[in-house]
Amino acid sequence: MTDLSTEDKKLVTLARATRARIQAAEGAAVRDTEGRTYAAATVDLPSLQLSAVQAVVAMAVAGGSSGVEACVVLGDAQDLTEPDAAVLGDFSGADGVTVHVGDARGTIAGTRTA
Repeated sequence: MTDLSTEDKKLVTLARATRARIQAAEGAAVRDTEGRTYAAATVDLPSLQLSAVQAVVAMAVAGGSSGVEACVVLGDAQDLTEPDAAVLGDFSGADGVTVHVGDARGTIAGTRTA
């Protein structure tokens, strides 16, 4: 995690803590274009299923954010899923969204732009 910015390291900490708190499959955190941060975990209810990315973007939208500039996703996935890439693309800042994907411990395996 040493090559991440201080702001992105904060997102890793938020995503990791949020996932661990409820033992969810994934945790995600975003920084919006105003610098505010949001964190969420996978929602898996009989009547509602959301990935951590979908949940955290919904939180940012509900919080009045106008876009997201960075995202961290932690869990078992090796890459960002197509639905998660789509939701980030729909709500990205002017330069797209930098996405760091890592394991549940917070070790980042890859970075891409969505």
